[in-house]
Amino acid sequence: MQPRNMSMSGVVDLAAVKAAGEAKAKAEQARAEAAKRAGEAGEAGPSAGAVPPSALVIDVDEAGFERDVLQLSAEVPVVLDFWAEWCQPCKQLSPLLERLITEADGRLVLAKIDVDANQMLMQQFQIQGIPAVFAVVAGQVLPLFQGVVPEQQIRETFAQLVQVAEERFGIIGIEVDPAAEGAAPAASAADDEIPAGPYDALLEAAVVALDAGDLGGAVQAYKNVLADDPGNTEAALGLAQAELLARVQHMNPQAVRAAAAENPRDPAAQIAAADLDLVGGHVEDAFGRLVDTVRVTFGEDRDVVRLRLLELFEVIGADDPRVSAARTALARVLF
Repeated sequence: MQPRNMSMSGVVDLAAVKAAGEAKAKAEQARAEAAKRAGEAGEAGPSAGAVPPSALVIDVDEAGFERDVLQLSAEVPVVLDFWAEWCQPCKQLSPLLERLITEADGRLVLAKIDVDANQMLMQQFQIQGIPAVFAVVAGQVLPLFQGVVPEQQIRETFAQLVQVAEERFGIIGIEVDPAAEGAAPAASAADDEIPAGPYDALLEAAVVALDAGDLGGAVQAYKNVLADDPGNTEAALGLAQAELLARVQHMNPQAVRAAAAENPRDPAAQIAAADLDLVGGHVEDAFGRLVDTVRVTFGEDRDVVRLRLLELFEVIGADDPRVSAARTALARVLF
């Protein structure tokens, strides 16, 4: 793995093309909903899938770099802190990084790398002096800064990093639950009885509409939930799936695929073919088609394709390894 030679400012300029407010609002709404669910859980224990604050700062070595950094970077930006025990500036910078990462509340993770014990990584990153700080987003390496820098500068850099992850790749981080730090108390039988939520009827209506082939009704039902509860992940996933089915409902598959073959740089033709690929279960083909289209398009055309690809990621789900692989491939062509 060879790091790319680029500056953080260049990445941020590239990221500012479109939908900054919308992407950030979506991330905040999802996080607020998760926090609400955790609060309503009371003493039932930490939220499902949440990590304790201590998991935001990890020690990484060469053997675990692929798993602990590259794979994780598809879910949350990973900041790399190259340090050594004998390095006095490192002793100033590292505690500051740990504090700011913890304050970021799951939007960032800090991976600490001891250069004395990981000489190969030090060589691969072409590090000339420590402390040295990099970031990895969707498998792509971004140099951040070297040496001890002011806290405000680090805060601004981290804010830009979070913005890039959200806007360009739809990466909003991981959920943190302080209660997960300790052992959860044993759950009683009553704890398993979850009362019906305020949107259960609407969500059920959407499922019934889908089963009946009423895609318009399903789309509207999901939108009704999201209008009042923008962070409802079940409704967001259902809406993405219903809208995909509605888009392909009246397509002529042969005509769509012929148009895509004849016009490899036409965003509309490739997007339509990707929708058909996904509905047909050819997930990698759909993702690969749109990544390839991003590679050969520019400006607004490129952004239209990128945004559709992010929508298709939502249809499949962020935890699917095919989504993680496609995010990494997208990052490579964008940067």
